[in-house]
Amino acid sequence: MDRRRFIGLGGGALGAASLGALGCDSHGPAGARGALRFAERQNEGLERRLLRHTSMDVPESERLAGRALPSYFISDRVPVWDSAARGAWTLEVGGAVRRPLRLTLEQLAALPSVEQRVNHYCVEGWTAVVEWRGVRVSRLAQLAGLNPDAGYVDFQSFDSDYHESWDLESATHPQTIIAYASEDRYLSPAYGAPARLHSPVKLGYKSVKYLTRVVFMPERNGGYWSDRGYEWYAGT
Repeated sequence: MDRRRFIGLGGGALGAASLGALGCDSHGPAGARGALRFAERQNEGLERRLLRHTSMDVPESERLAGRALPSYFISDRVPVWDSAARGAWTLEVGGAVRRPLRLTLEQLAALPSVEQRVNHYCVEGWTAVVEWRGVRVSRLAQLAGLNPDAGYVDFQSFDSDYHESWDLESATHPQTIIAYASEDRYLSPAYGAPARLHSPVKLGYKSVKYLTRVVFMPERNGGYWSDRGYEWYAGT
């Protein structure tokens, strides 16, 4: 049994038993939220110890999802960057750094890149094999020069201000990248253009699409789904 399945079965069984008996929304019943937050912190500690971010994701299948990969966004329609109204798209890298960056798509694509075929793990229970080309977040962290107190990263988008924050260890995993192309083509709007975050070490809702800012921080600050009761750590 792999680590992801072990964590899912253990945490899922306990959560289903307690929440199913009580009846609640995604945040849990008001009287149990303190206990649930404590359980989440304990689960996060367990995940950090188990995962350690030393292993690399290797898909069992060679079959790429391609266009079968679902397109997801929270806006009313597919978000498209309007350069006429907003100017040219750039990716800002800032926060707890010594050298803030602002990169155009061309400058991002000119940085040393990686091409990887990895799993995409959805919180709904399905998995797909995807291929991305992009720049490691660890490379951007190196270029920006992190301050000693940087321990978290917030990834922000123009999809109705969607964002999710990560722990630094997960964000700087070798397979955590800012992707700008898939299967030798620049991303289309349906899949997060001009650039998106992706990593197999987190569940899919943590991989922010339509990226505009990468902000390194001393403390975490939640996220779109994390603030609605989904697990903040969401490790795989």
